[in-house]
Amino acid sequence: MATADQQYAASGAAGREAREEFAGKVIDVLNASSVALLTSVGHRTGLFDTMAGLPPSTSGEIAEAAGLDERYVREWLGGMAISGFVTYEPDTARYRLPAAHAACLTRAAGPDNLATLMQYVGLMGGVEDRVVEAFRHGGGVPYSAYPRFQELQGEENARVFDAALVDTILPLAPGVTDRLREGADVLDVGTGQGHAPVVMARAFPRSRFHGLDRSEEGIAAGRAEAERLGLGNVGFTVGDSTEIPGTYDVVTAFDVIHDLARPAETLAAIAAALRPGGVFLMGDIAASSNLEDNLGHPLGPALYGFSVFYCMTTSLSTGGAGLGTVWGEQTARRMLAEAGFTRVETHSVEGDPLNLYYVAAKD
Repeated sequence: MATADQQYAASGAAGREAREEFAGKVIDVLNASSVALLTSVGHRTGLFDTMAGLPPSTSGEIAEAAGLDERYVREWLGGMAISGFVTYEPDTARYRLPAAHAACLTRAAGPDNLATLMQYVGLMGGVEDRVVEAFRHGGGVPYSAYPRFQELQGEENARVFDAALVDTILPLAPGVTDRLREGADVLDVGTGQGHAPVVMARAFPRSRFHGLDRSEEGIAAGRAEAERLGLGNVGFTVGDSTEIPGTYDVVTAFDVIHDLARPAETLAAIAAALRPGGVFLMGDIAASSNLEDNLGHPLGPALYGFSVFYCMTTSLSTGGAGLGTVWGEQTARRMLAEAGFTRVETHSVEGDPLNLYYVAAKD
Protein backbone atom coordinates (compact mmCIF):
# COMPACT_ATOMS: atom_id res chain seq x y z
CA MET A 1 0.00 0.00 0.00
CA ALA A 2 1.34 3.43 -0.97
CA THR A 3 2.26 5.79 1.83
CA ALA A 4 0.67 9.23 2.12
CA ASP A 5 3.87 10.80 0.72
CA GLN A 6 3.82 8.44 -2.27
CA GLN A 7 0.16 9.16 -2.91
CA TYR A 8 0.83 12.89 -2.78
CA ALA A 9 3.81 12.62 -5.15
CA ALA A 10 1.69 10.65 -7.63
CA SER A 11 -1.14 13.18 -7.54
CA GLY A 12 0.79 15.73 -9.63
CA ALA A 13 -0.49 19.26 -10.14
CA ALA A 14 -3.86 18.50 -8.58
CA GLY A 15 -2.16 17.28 -5.42
CA ARG A 16 0.05 20.36 -5.19
CA GLU A 17 -2.97 22.64 -5.62
CA ALA A 18 -4.87 20.76 -2.90
CA ARG A 19 -1.84 20.98 -0.61
CA GLU A 20 -1.47 24.72 -1.12
CA GLU A 21 -5.17 25.25 -0.54
CA PHE A 22 -5.11 23.30 2.71
CA ALA A 23 -1.89 25.00 3.85
CA GLY A 24 -3.64 28.32 3.31
CA LYS A 25 -6.51 27.12 5.50
CA VAL A 26 -4.08 26.20 8.27
CA ILE A 27 -2.48 29.64 8.07
CA ASP A 28 -5.95 31.18 8.30
CA VAL A 29 -6.51 29.19 11.51
CA LEU A 30 -3.26 30.54 12.98
CA ASN A 31 -4.20 34.09 12.07
CA ALA A 32 -7.73 33.71 13.38
CA SER A 33 -6.55 32.32 16.71
CA SER A 34 -4.22 35.31 17.10
CA VAL A 35 -7.07 37.69 16.30
CA ALA A 36 -9.23 35.91 18.88
CA LEU A 37 -6.65 36.57 21.60
CA LEU A 38 -6.27 40.20 20.54
CA THR A 39 -10.05 40.56 20.58
CA SER A 40 -10.19 39.11 24.09
CA VAL A 41 -7.61 41.69 25.21
CA GLY A 42 -9.64 44.45 23.58
CA HIS A 43 -12.69 43.38 25.55
CA ARG A 44 -10.97 42.86 28.89
CA THR A 45 -9.09 46.18 28.77
CA GLY A 46 -12.14 48.12 27.58
CA LEU A 47 -10.38 49.26 24.40
CA PHE A 48 -13.37 48.51 22.18
CA ASP A 49 -15.68 50.39 24.54
CA THR A 50 -13.27 53.33 24.64
CA MET A 51 -12.82 53.51 20.87
CA ALA A 52 -16.57 53.35 20.28
CA GLY A 53 -16.85 56.76 21.90
CA LEU A 54 -13.88 58.39 20.16
CA PRO A 55 -13.41 60.05 16.77
CA PRO A 56 -10.44 58.84 14.66
CA SER A 57 -7.59 58.98 17.18
CA THR A 58 -3.89 58.27 17.55
CA SER A 59 -2.61 55.38 19.64
CA GLY A 60 -1.57 57.88 22.30
CA GLU A 61 -5.03 59.43 22.46
CA ILE A 62 -6.68 56.02 22.66
CA ALA A 63 -4.27 54.82 25.35
CA GLU A 64 -4.85 57.95 27.41
CA ALA A 65 -8.63 57.66 27.13
CA ALA A 66 -8.48 54.00 28.17
CA GLY A 67 -5.89 54.52 30.90
CA LEU A 68 -3.49 52.02 29.32
CA ASP A 69 0.14 51.80 28.24
CA GLU A 70 0.58 53.39 24.81
CA ARG A 71 3.16 50.92 23.51
CA TYR A 72 0.89 47.96 24.12
CA VAL A 73 -2.10 49.79 22.73
CA ARG A 74 -0.18 50.70 19.56
CA GLU A 75 0.85 47.09 18.93
CA TRP A 76 -2.70 45.88 19.61
CA LEU A 77 -4.07 48.47 17.21
CA GLY A 78 -1.71 47.19 14.54
CA GLY A 79 -3.11 43.70 14.86
CA MET A 80 -6.68 44.99 14.87
CA ALA A 81 -6.05 47.14 11.80
CA ILE A 82 -4.47 44.31 9.82
CA SER A 83 -7.41 42.09 10.81
CA GLY A 84 -9.96 44.64 9.64
CA PHE A 85 -11.45 45.19 13.09
CA VAL A 86 -10.43 48.87 13.12
CA THR A 87 -9.60 51.28 10.32
CA TYR A 88 -6.26 53.07 10.01
CA GLU A 89 -5.38 56.37 8.30
CA PRO A 90 -1.63 56.27 7.46
CA ASP A 91 -1.41 60.01 6.76
CA THR A 92 -2.61 60.95 10.24
CA ALA A 93 -1.77 57.71 12.11
CA ARG A 94 -5.31 57.61 13.43
CA TYR A 95 -7.47 54.61 14.21
CA ARG A 96 -11.25 54.25 14.31
CA LEU A 97 -13.69 51.54 15.39
CA PRO A 98 -16.55 51.57 12.84
CA ALA A 99 -20.04 51.69 14.33
CA ALA A 100 -20.98 48.41 12.65
CA HIS A 101 -18.01 46.72 14.34
CA ALA A 102 -18.75 48.32 17.71
CA ALA A 103 -22.21 46.74 17.49
CA CYS A 104 -20.50 43.32 17.73
CA LEU A 105 -17.58 44.13 20.05
CA THR A 106 -18.66 46.45 22.86
CA ARG A 107 -20.44 45.94 26.16
CA ALA A 108 -23.15 48.31 24.97
CA ALA A 109 -24.03 45.70 22.32
CA GLY A 110 -25.44 43.43 25.04
CA PRO A 111 -26.18 39.92 23.73
CA ASP A 112 -24.68 40.85 20.34
CA ASN A 113 -21.23 41.34 21.87
CA LEU A 114 -19.12 38.53 20.40
CA ALA A 115 -15.88 39.74 21.99
CA THR A 116 -16.85 38.07 25.27
CA LEU A 117 -16.63 34.63 23.64
CA MET A 118 -13.02 35.21 22.58
CA GLN A 119 -11.93 35.06 26.23
CA TYR A 120 -12.43 31.30 26.17
CA VAL A 121 -9.53 30.89 23.74
CA GLY A 122 -7.01 32.05 26.32
CA LEU A 123 -8.76 30.05 29.04
CA MET A 124 -8.49 26.85 27.00
CA GLY A 125 -4.88 27.53 26.09
CA GLY A 126 -4.04 27.74 29.78
CA VAL A 127 -4.97 24.09 30.37
CA GLU A 128 -3.53 22.63 27.14
CA ASP A 129 -0.70 20.78 28.92
CA ARG A 130 -3.15 19.10 31.28
CA VAL A 131 -5.51 18.17 28.45
CA VAL A 132 -2.61 16.58 26.56
CA GLU A 133 -1.84 14.50 29.65
CA ALA A 134 -5.50 13.40 29.77
CA PHE A 135 -5.20 12.26 26.14
CA ARG A 136 -2.26 10.08 27.17
CA HIS A 137 -3.47 8.74 30.49
CA GLY A 138 -7.24 9.26 30.58
CA GLY A 139 -9.12 11.11 33.27
CA GLY A 140 -9.64 14.82 32.86
CA VAL A 141 -8.88 18.35 33.97
CA PRO A 142 -10.69 19.40 37.16
CA TYR A 143 -12.90 22.45 37.45
CA SER A 144 -10.38 24.00 39.85
CA ALA A 145 -7.95 24.40 36.93
CA TYR A 146 -10.20 27.07 35.40
CA PRO A 147 -10.08 29.99 37.86
CA ARG A 148 -11.77 32.41 35.44
CA PHE A 149 -14.39 30.08 33.99
CA GLN A 150 -17.24 31.03 36.30
CA GLU A 151 -16.50 34.70 35.74
CA LEU A 152 -16.58 34.27 31.96
CA GLN A 153 -19.68 32.10 32.06
CA GLY A 154 -21.38 34.62 34.30
CA GLU A 155 -20.54 37.46 31.94
CA GLU A 156 -21.69 35.50 28.89
CA ASN A 157 -24.97 34.45 30.49
CA ALA A 158 -25.66 37.86 31.97
CA ARG A 159 -25.71 39.57 28.60
CA VAL A 160 -28.37 37.09 27.45
CA PHE A 161 -30.34 37.07 30.71
CA ASP A 162 -30.44 40.85 31.00
CA ALA A 163 -31.71 41.25 27.47
CA ALA A 164 -33.93 38.21 27.00
CA LEU A 165 -34.65 36.07 30.08
CA VAL A 166 -37.83 37.80 31.23
CA ASP A 167 -39.30 38.92 27.91
CA THR A 168 -38.15 36.15 25.55
CA ILE A 169 -36.86 33.00 27.24
CA LEU A 170 -39.39 32.50 30.06
CA PRO A 171 -42.38 33.04 27.72
CA LEU A 172 -41.18 30.04 25.69
CA ALA A 173 -42.88 27.95 28.39
CA PRO A 174 -46.64 28.55 28.02
CA GLY A 175 -48.25 29.96 31.15
CA VAL A 176 -45.03 30.33 33.13
CA THR A 177 -44.91 34.12 33.03
CA ASP A 178 -48.47 34.37 34.38
CA ARG A 179 -47.64 31.92 37.16
CA LEU A 180 -44.59 33.94 38.12
CA ARG A 181 -46.63 37.14 38.26
CA GLU A 182 -49.15 35.47 40.56
CA GLY A 183 -46.54 33.80 42.77
CA ALA A 184 -44.60 30.57 42.29
CA ASP A 185 -41.59 28.70 43.62
CA VAL A 186 -38.67 28.54 41.18
CA LEU A 187 -35.34 26.70 41.34
CA ASP A 188 -32.33 27.43 39.11
CA VAL A 189 -30.06 24.37 38.97
CA GLY A 190 -26.35 24.98 38.40
CA THR A 191 -26.93 28.67 38.97
CA GLY A 192 -23.24 29.66 38.88
CA GLN A 193 -23.03 33.25 40.11
CA GLY A 194 -26.81 33.34 40.50
CA HIS A 195 -27.65 36.07 38.03
CA ALA A 196 -30.62 34.24 36.48
CA PRO A 197 -32.65 33.97 39.71
CA VAL A 198 -31.74 37.57 40.56
CA VAL A 199 -33.08 38.80 37.22
CA MET A 200 -36.26 36.79 37.69
CA ALA A 201 -36.68 37.89 41.32
CA ARG A 202 -36.56 41.56 40.30
CA ALA A 203 -39.13 41.01 37.56
CA PHE A 204 -41.56 38.89 39.59
CA PRO A 205 -41.67 40.12 43.21
CA ARG A 206 -44.58 37.81 44.17
CA SER A 207 -42.60 34.67 43.35
CA ARG A 208 -39.83 32.98 45.33
CA PHE A 209 -36.57 32.06 43.61
CA HIS A 210 -33.73 29.80 44.61
CA GLY A 211 -30.31 29.07 43.13
CA LEU A 212 -28.46 25.77 43.63
CA ASP A 213 -24.79 25.20 42.81
CA ARG A 214 -21.79 23.30 44.15
CA SER A 215 -19.55 26.38 43.88
CA GLU A 216 -19.27 28.29 47.14
CA GLU A 217 -17.75 31.23 45.26
CA GLY A 218 -20.63 31.35 42.81
CA ILE A 219 -23.25 31.15 45.53
CA ALA A 220 -21.48 33.93 47.44
CA ALA A 221 -21.61 36.12 44.32
CA GLY A 222 -25.32 35.47 43.91
CA ARG A 223 -26.04 36.31 47.54
CA ALA A 224 -24.00 39.50 47.29
CA GLU A 225 -25.88 40.66 44.19
CA ALA A 226 -29.27 39.90 45.77
CA GLU A 227 -28.27 41.78 48.93
CA ARG A 228 -27.00 44.74 46.95
CA LEU A 229 -30.33 44.96 45.14
CA GLY A 230 -32.34 44.48 48.33
CA LEU A 231 -34.14 41.39 47.06
CA GLY A 232 -35.94 39.40 49.73
CA ASN A 233 -37.49 36.82 47.41
CA VAL A 234 -34.32 35.03 46.27
CA GLY A 235 -32.02 32.66 48.14
CA PHE A 236 -29.06 30.42 47.35
CA THR A 237 -27.79 27.03 48.51
CA VAL A 238 -24.49 25.25 48.04
CA GLY A 239 -25.42 21.71 47.10
CA ASP A 240 -25.42 18.78 44.68
CA SER A 241 -27.78 18.93 41.72
CA THR A 242 -28.64 15.26 42.15
CA GLU A 243 -30.08 15.95 45.61
CA ILE A 244 -32.66 18.70 45.23
CA PRO A 245 -34.43 19.73 48.44
CA GLY A 246 -38.10 20.71 48.30
CA THR A 247 -40.53 20.95 45.39
CA TYR A 248 -41.05 23.68 42.82
CA ASP A 249 -43.47 25.00 40.22
CA VAL A 250 -40.71 25.87 37.77
CA VAL A 251 -37.12 24.58 37.48
CA THR A 252 -34.54 26.14 35.17
CA ALA A 253 -31.05 25.04 34.14
CA PHE A 254 -29.02 27.15 31.74
CA ASP A 255 -25.95 25.78 29.93
CA VAL A 256 -25.12 23.34 32.69
CA ILE A 257 -26.61 19.83 32.27
CA HIS A 258 -24.13 18.65 29.62
CA ASP A 259 -21.19 19.64 31.86
CA LEU A 260 -22.30 17.58 34.84
CA ALA A 261 -20.68 14.38 36.03
CA ARG A 262 -24.14 12.85 36.62
CA PRO A 263 -26.55 14.47 34.16
CA ALA A 264 -29.06 11.61 34.13
CA GLU A 265 -29.34 11.65 37.92
CA THR A 266 -29.75 15.43 37.89
CA LEU A 267 -32.59 15.29 35.35
CA ALA A 268 -34.31 12.61 37.41
CA ALA A 269 -33.95 14.78 40.54
CA ILE A 270 -35.42 17.75 38.67
CA ALA A 271 -38.36 15.69 37.47
CA ALA A 272 -39.00 14.49 41.02
CA ALA A 273 -38.82 18.04 42.40
CA LEU A 274 -41.47 19.40 40.05
CA ARG A 275 -44.94 19.82 41.47
CA PRO A 276 -47.97 18.62 39.44
CA GLY A 277 -48.24 20.85 36.38
CA GLY A 278 -44.67 22.05 36.85
CA VAL A 279 -42.34 23.04 34.01
CA PHE A 280 -38.64 22.47 33.43
CA LEU A 281 -36.94 25.09 31.22
CA MET A 282 -33.47 24.08 30.05
CA GLY A 283 -31.00 25.95 27.87
CA ASP A 284 -28.21 23.80 26.43
CA ILE A 285 -25.99 23.15 23.40
CA ALA A 286 -27.65 23.99 20.09
CA ALA A 287 -26.25 21.08 18.11
CA SER A 288 -26.91 17.52 17.08
CA SER A 289 -25.72 14.43 18.90
CA ASN A 290 -24.54 13.12 15.52
CA LEU A 291 -21.25 14.34 14.06
CA GLU A 292 -22.52 14.19 10.49
CA ASP A 293 -25.29 16.65 11.34
CA ASN A 294 -22.79 19.13 12.78
CA LEU A 295 -20.42 19.28 9.80
CA GLY A 296 -21.96 22.53 8.58
CA HIS A 297 -22.62 24.01 12.02
CA PRO A 298 -21.44 27.66 12.05
CA LEU A 299 -19.98 27.22 15.54
CA GLY A 300 -19.06 23.55 15.14
CA PRO A 301 -15.28 23.87 15.64
CA ALA A 302 -15.83 26.03 18.72
CA LEU A 303 -18.27 23.53 20.23
CA TYR A 304 -15.86 20.63 19.83
CA GLY A 305 -12.99 22.78 21.09
CA PHE A 306 -14.96 23.83 24.18
CA SER A 307 -15.85 20.20 24.79
CA VAL A 308 -12.27 18.88 24.64
CA PHE A 309 -10.86 21.73 26.71
CA TYR A 310 -13.66 22.11 29.27
CA CYS A 311 -17.06 20.40 29.08
CA MET A 312 -16.01 16.80 28.52
CA THR A 313 -12.75 16.88 30.44
CA THR A 314 -14.12 18.46 33.65
CA SER A 315 -16.83 15.81 33.77
CA LEU A 316 -14.35 13.00 33.14
CA SER A 317 -12.06 14.37 35.86
CA THR A 318 -14.61 13.25 38.46
CA GLY A 319 -15.34 9.93 36.79
CA GLY A 320 -18.48 11.41 35.27
CA ALA A 321 -20.35 10.83 32.03
CA GLY A 322 -18.13 13.14 29.96
CA LEU A 323 -20.94 13.87 27.51
CA GLY A 324 -19.34 16.80 25.69
CA THR A 325 -20.76 17.11 22.20
CA VAL A 326 -22.40 13.69 22.53
CA TRP A 327 -24.98 15.79 24.32
CA GLY A 328 -27.07 17.31 21.55
CA GLU A 329 -30.77 17.48 20.83
CA GLN A 330 -31.18 13.73 20.29
CA THR A 331 -29.39 12.77 23.52
CA ALA A 332 -31.11 15.55 25.45
CA ARG A 333 -34.55 14.37 24.35
CA ARG A 334 -33.74 10.76 25.19
CA MET A 335 -32.44 11.63 28.65
CA LEU A 336 -35.38 13.91 29.38
CA ALA A 337 -37.73 11.07 28.45
CA GLU A 338 -35.81 8.64 30.64
CA ALA A 339 -36.12 11.11 33.52
CA GLY A 340 -39.90 11.07 33.17
CA PHE A 341 -40.65 14.06 30.96
CA THR A 342 -43.36 13.14 28.48
CA ARG A 343 -43.72 16.48 26.67
CA VAL A 344 -40.68 18.31 25.29
CA GLU A 345 -40.55 21.32 22.96
CA THR A 346 -37.45 23.11 21.66
CA HIS A 347 -36.96 26.76 20.75
CA SER A 348 -34.16 29.03 19.52
CA VAL A 349 -33.58 32.56 20.80
CA GLU A 350 -32.13 35.33 18.67
CA GLY A 351 -28.84 36.57 20.06
CA ASP A 352 -28.02 33.24 21.73
CA PRO A 353 -26.54 31.04 18.98
CA LEU A 354 -24.95 28.59 21.41
CA ASN A 355 -28.12 27.36 23.11
CA LEU A 356 -31.33 25.54 22.31
CA TYR A 357 -34.14 25.95 24.85
CA TYR A 358 -36.15 22.93 25.99
CA VAL A 359 -39.55 23.22 27.62
CA ALA A 360 -40.25 19.91 29.38
CA ALA A 361 -43.23 18.74 31.42
CA LYS A 362 -44.72 15.55 32.84
CA ASP A 363 -48.26 14.28 32.26
